[in-house]
Amino acid sequence: METATSTSLRIVRAGAAWLLPAALVLGAAASPAGTAKTDLQSYGAALTAAPADPAIVRALRQISAQRIRHTIETLVAFRTRNTLSSMDPSLPKGEGINAAADWIESQLQQYSSACGGCLEVERDTFTESPQQRVPRPTTITNIYAVLRGSDPAQAKRVYLVTGHYDSRASDVLDWRADAPGANDDASGVAVSLECARVLAALKPAATVVFAAVAGEEQGLNGSRHLARLAKQQGWQVEAALDNDIVGGNTTPGDRWQDKSAVRVFSESLPIAATPEQIKELVTLGYESDSPSRELARAVADIGRTYSGLTPVLEFRRDRFLRGGDHQSFNQEGFAAVRLTEWREDYNHQHQTPRVENGIQYGDLLKYVDFQYVARVAALNAATLAALAYAPPAPTNVRILTKALNNASTLQWQGNGSGVRYEVLWRQLGAAQWQRSAQVAHSSATLPISKDNVIFGVRSVDAQGHRSPAVAPMPER
Repeated sequence: METATSTSLRIVRAGAAWLLPAALVLGAAASPAGTAKTDLQSYGAALTAAPADPAIVRALRQISAQRIRHTIETLVAFRTRNTLSSMDPSLPKGEGINAAADWIESQLQQYSSACGGCLEVERDTFTESPQQRVPRPTTITNIYAVLRGSDPAQAKRVYLVTGHYDSRASDVLDWRADAPGANDDASGVAVSLECARVLAALKPAATVVFAAVAGEEQGLNGSRHLARLAKQQGWQVEAALDNDIVGGNTTPGDRWQDKSAVRVFSESLPIAATPEQIKELVTLGYESDSPSRELARAVADIGRTYSGLTPVLEFRRDRFLRGGDHQSFNQEGFAAVRLTEWREDYNHQHQTPRVENGIQYGDLLKYVDFQYVARVAALNAATLAALAYAPPAPTNVRILTKALNNASTLQWQGNGSGVRYEVLWRQLGAAQWQRSAQVAHSSATLPISKDNVIFGVRSVDAQGHRSPAVAPMPER
């Protein structure tokens, strides 16, 4: 089941893509000849990529397009993974969503055995009540593995990656029709499983969860149950990465697909915010600084260090008329984003395999680019690891507004010794952070007018791992 614009001026031509620098788009890259630089240009430093962590680099080198292909081929071989097939005992052995769940669980158990039991593999089964796309009570199973944080004080922080392993044909209620679901969403499940395999041996401070959920095509049922479970059990989910349709569709003759890019969708005003909170955020101009939006910026920031793939920030919750599992986490107040290939082919999505008028329909294996999925997996793995190693984001971040002046004073609650901070800022019309200042303590005064910029503060450890930024709330 699959509902807002790109942050970069993206020009696509004949299958190639160019990103114009944000400063050029905004007309702020340089001062006119003969004029002085503004305070925004002369203070602080331009942002640079974080240093690479050798442990993360070693893990990323283990990502295998061949293993990803094996995962997707295996899931396709179950013929259908329609969620409703869980209630059909007449399906042949090796077909249907129950068989797929068993196989996913077995893979995670294998990864856990290889690292001495480092992963806690969970099978969460529940019964969904009848609703629009669930005509009768239906058993749904989520499979996930937990890599517990190595620091007891930080293990409550959770970073999660997921894809949905259910599939559908043209009729979402037809659980007997072929529904290979190679791209939607065996590709996303392959990303989650590959992240589990290569990150299992790491020991980040925070906890990482690798999930495969069902019921997405019936109404986000599995992810909604998992997000509510996380809320009930007190998981401090600081990032949920939903990978849905990341197969890099390879329709012959499609010259507009961009294999160098992956879209990262994120909500603006939090869907879980109260009317009073929304009013305050709009008043402050913080429509683009939700936790999910800052997570999207963190994905782009980490991608500059570790990824050969360009994360294109799409400033809307999802595509038109579509929805995804990240929304279930948004509903519970968690930061969550969706990763999706640059250009989808709707003939190969939500279609029963067939040929009509010479056109091939169906989500078939032959349209998946396994190297592209491997690059998406690397971006996800790097993001999970970098954020799980990073110190917690600063809390109670405030900007003082007691007086009318052109300086800006920020204060926040720090995270103890060994942590430094970066104050970030960008022009009001800019999509991404532009400049920064290093701060050793939990306050800073900058000679920049708070009326001209959006500020953010993030934590940085000695190795250069960065938390997502936090926008300050005003204090008088």
